[in-house]
Amino acid sequence: MSAWVTGANGFIGRHLVRELAGVGRTVHGVGHGALDPAEARALGLQTWINGEVDAANLSALAATHGLPSQIFHLAGGSSVGLSIARPFEDFSRTVTSTARLLEWLRSFAPESRLIVASSAAVYGADHAGPIAESAALAPMSPYGHHKLMMEQLCRSYAQSFGLHCTVVRLFSVYGPNLRKQLLWDICSRLSSEERSLNLGGTGAEIRDWTDVRDVVRLLVCAAEEVQQEDFRLINGGSGRGTSVAEIAGGLIRNWGSSTVVRYSGVARPGDPASLLADDGRLRDMNFDWRLPLERGLADYVEWFRSQARA
Repeated sequence: MSAWVTGANGFIGRHLVRELAGVGRTVHGVGHGALDPAEARALGLQTWINGEVDAANLSALAATHGLPSQIFHLAGGSSVGLSIARPFEDFSRTVTSTARLLEWLRSFAPESRLIVASSAAVYGADHAGPIAESAALAPMSPYGHHKLMMEQLCRSYAQSFGLHCTVVRLFSVYGPNLRKQLLWDICSRLSSEERSLNLGGTGAEIRDWTDVRDVVRLLVCAAEEVQQEDFRLINGGSGRGTSVAEIAGGLIRNWGSSTVVRYSGVARPGDPASLLADDGRLRDMNFDWRLPLERGLADYVEWFRSQARA
């Protein structure tokens, strides 16, 4: 069985390629970033195309390797901040790439199973507790709006053309090789031996933190599930909320530091106070989250220090 991964050279993409190769898939990838053949093979990729997710590159893969059984679509914008600074670039990365992929699937591979990584950013603010997939959607940033547009395109092609699509709304994914966002920022400053960290927000913001090694298992599980309908949505969250302050404290504890954290008290643009998944559909799938947060934070600190030593 062959699997294609768009965005295979990204943070989640690299972990997903290893997971797929580890369960016996033949994996091919397309996206941005230079990978020489040896590096691609070490990652688990049989083929890597450094380029856009477009008809030319997808057809080139198909001509050489045949049509895919599954396509995991991870290509797209990955930063709220970047989407605010460069909204059209974020739109092109997320919405345009998805439209191209769907049109290619409709024309050439309508039986392929499509698994799309979306984001909890589509929910927006004003959700005090666990958020069900049926909740009202009110994105707060271009990033969230573009993810919602992507989902709507997928639903349209599933309903109009019978494509088989599962959208997984990911929450706060972290883990080894993440080189941006909160965990990277805090560890970078701890490594500089700062005695006091000043962070934005209040520290009380609640997020549903999921280890990337569990997340890629979930994506593979979603691809294997018997799908009764052509389009379905799944929350890719654990249902357990943790504050930003608790994450900062866990990193500092695992670092062995006595650094003090202070918060500005000012909410950042596009940043909801709470994003916590209702995980009912995952429980129906009997999916289990295997990596507790404390272990995940410890592993991240260990990985970060190994990179610094290297």
